[in-house]
Amino acid sequence: MSEPLNVGDPAPEFAAEQTSGERLSLADLRGKKVVLYFYPRDNTPGCTKEACALRDRYARLQAAGVTVVGVSTDGVRSHQKFTEKFALPFALLADTEGAIAQAYGAWGEKKFMGRTSIGILRHTVVIDEAGRIAHIYRKVKPEEHADQILRDLGIAFEA
Repeated sequence: MSEPLNVGDPAPEFAAEQTSGERLSLADLRGKKVVLYFYPRDNTPGCTKEACALRDRYARLQAAGVTVVGVSTDGVRSHQKFTEKFALPFALLADTEGAIAQAYGAWGEKKFMGRTSIGILRHTVVIDEAGRIAHIYRKVKPEEHADQILRDLGIAFEA
């Protein structure tokens, strides 16, 4: 596992297949502010709440020049079904080996219903236009996270 990221650090490079089937890399997003959010699994309750909250705030984020990208270890077909089912307007990356999550510190031990496992942690990183880490969210509450991002980025919203 790599060293933990800190605000101001260069964002680790990545490239992965996205919902459309095309590859998306950090280099493709240079010059844009990016909300890179990591979530454990498509179509699970918490992940659906988080994705739908970002979907519902997407127009405001987009108007402020922010690109939203979700990352999980699910494959492209799973992402396509999740996107279609909930009308998600942003790309989801298939990090099937967990390499992107590991590079961003979103991979580790987690506990759920008394069981411990290793996998993607619910984290979000905001990357600025220069490719540096602007915000890191290590403890994300799915229902509140989209509004938290809007507040921290100074984007007007109604709660």
